Amino acid sequence: MSPSLRIIFAGTPEFAAKHLQALLASQHEVIAVYTQPDRPAGRGQKLLPSPVKALALENTIPVYQPVSLKGIEAQQQLAALNADLMVVVAYGLLLPQAVLDAPRLGCINSHASLLPRWRGAAPIQRAIEAGDTETGVTVMQMEAGLDTGPMLLKVTTPISQQDTASTVHDRLAELGAQAVINTANQLAQGSLSGEMQDDALSCYASKLIKTEAVIDWSLPAQVLDRKIRGLHPWLICHTRIEQQQLKIHSAEVCAQTGRPGEIISIEKEAIVVACGEQALRITRVQLPNAKALSVSDVLNGKKELFKLHQVLGQ
Repeated sequence: MSPSLRIIFAGTPEFAAKHLQALLASQHEVIAVYTQPDRPAGRGQKLLPSPVKALALENTIPVYQPVSLKGIEAQQQLAALNADLMVVVAYGLLLPQAVLDAPRLGCINSHASLLPRWRGAAPIQRAIEAGDTETGVTVMQMEAGLDTGPMLLKVTTPISQQDTASTVHDRLAELGAQAVINTANQLAQGSLSGEMQDDALSCYASKLIKTEAVIDWSLPAQVLDRKIRGLHPWLICHTRIEQQQLKIHSAEVCAQTGRPGEIISIEKEAIVVACGEQALRITRVQLPNAKALSVSDVLNGKKELFKLHQVLGQ
């Protein structure tokens, strides 16, 4: 067993909480947790702790929630913790050089991409959209650049034709958690060195914006299929039908053709809509003020909504 490290953990969403849980179950000591300030959520806009904060409090770990780490006071507070290592996973704040240099072994980050392929905020979604056949997690030594640090350890997973951002997210959370433990163990033993990234191979995984979810039926069906799966469930792709929004939760490519946006067939369990190339066989949708349902259920209740040769998106 490798020596135990004193670790500061910095992260915010559920993806990060999975990593924190693994560290808590390891031989290493999590001495403090940094996470984003509580945010309003839900209809009542009540302030709620992040998943990482909730887990830290359950385990009586001190929690710090600075708005920024740029101030000298926040930096001195972190340095005074005298950590061996800082593990950063989807934290949401930039780390100044003084913070990167504070722990004895520096700061490492678990990034949901096979670096240098996707750097930036939405690597899982962009990998699926781009049609990548595999993705993974890279644990890297952090430096001032955006996801540019030396790569310490990589784990991979295939992306299937059925995968969504949600299913890949959950797999990578588990893989990344174990990768961070393995990395920490090797750093504690002094047996790990980083591999520099080739900047020429990198793409920028820009953050998601709501307008991306509007379906352009002139695009090829394969492109739209990847978009629907790649954005789900953070953004649900949608179109218009009878002057109302129709959200599309699942679909698959089929070989039929027609005018882009045209309903070219209505099956028992799907509606088939023509695209710029081929067509999408849509199997799960959501109407305004309703939950997501299979198309067969919607057709049982609102069959009149879908008409043959009707053009969606208008």
